[in-house]
Amino acid sequence: MTQLVVDDLTLDVRESTRRKTLEITVDRDGELIIAAPTGTDTQHLRDFVLEKRLWIYQKLAQKAERRRQLPRKEYVNGEGFLYLGRSYRLKRVSNDSQDASLKLVAGRFHLREDCLINAREHFIHWYSTRARDWLGARVKQHAQRMNAAPTGVAVQDLGYRWGSCGKGNRVYFHWKTILLPRHIAEYVVVHELVHLHEPHHTPAFWRRLERAMPDYEQRKSWLARHGIEVEGV
Repeated sequence: MTQLVVDDLTLDVRESTRRKTLEITVDRDGELIIAAPTGTDTQHLRDFVLEKRLWIYQKLAQKAERRRQLPRKEYVNGEGFLYLGRSYRLKRVSNDSQDASLKLVAGRFHLREDCLINAREHFIHWYSTRARDWLGARVKQHAQRMNAAPTGVAVQDLGYRWGSCGKGNRVYFHWKTILLPRHIAEYVVVHELVHLHEPHHTPAFWRRLERAMPDYEQRKSWLARHGIEVEGV
C-alpha cells in the first residue's frame, strides 16, 4: 500500500522496519505522510489518522497561512540571509568597493548599492551558482556509492518542489536547496538519486532510500516542518 484515503484526506504511507511508532507529517507542498512500522494494520492507520484529524487540518491551515504571510527581504544592513543553514548578515557597500554585485566576505553578504534595485535577482543568481557546485559535488559523491548514473545536474526554480528526476536520468534541484542545512540538502540529493532506480514513491523506493540513508526519516521530517522557513528571500 502506498496511499491511504481517510474521508477527505489522502496520505502517503511510508513503512520502515526501523520505525516503532506512527507519525504524520505535512510536507512542504501540503502533502500528507504517515510513517509506520512495516506491516501495520490498515485499520490501525485509519484510526490514527482519525484521532489526529483536527491536528492535520490545523497544520494544513497554518502552512497555507504562512505561505501567504512570508515576508520579503528589504535588503537593509544587518538583515539575515541563509546559506547552507547559517544566517549571514547583509552589508551594503559602495559601488567602487567590489567588482561583483554580491559577495560573501568574512561572514557577511556584501551587496553593491547600485545593485539594490535588483537585489533579489542577484541573490538568486549567487545562490544558484553555489548550488550547482555544492549539489553537483554531492551528487557525484553519493551516485558512486549508490550505483546511480545521473546524466547531469540542473538548478532552477522548481516551485514547491525541492528536487526532481527528469527524463534521461537528469536530476534537478530548486536553487533554494542551498539555503537548507547541509545534512538536509544532502537528503534532497539522495532522495532524487534513489529515483533513478525507483521512479515512484513505492515501498521499494523507501526501502532503498533507507539503505542509502538510514536516518532519512528524521531529515525528511525536519524538511516537512521547517522547509517553509527558507521561502522568504
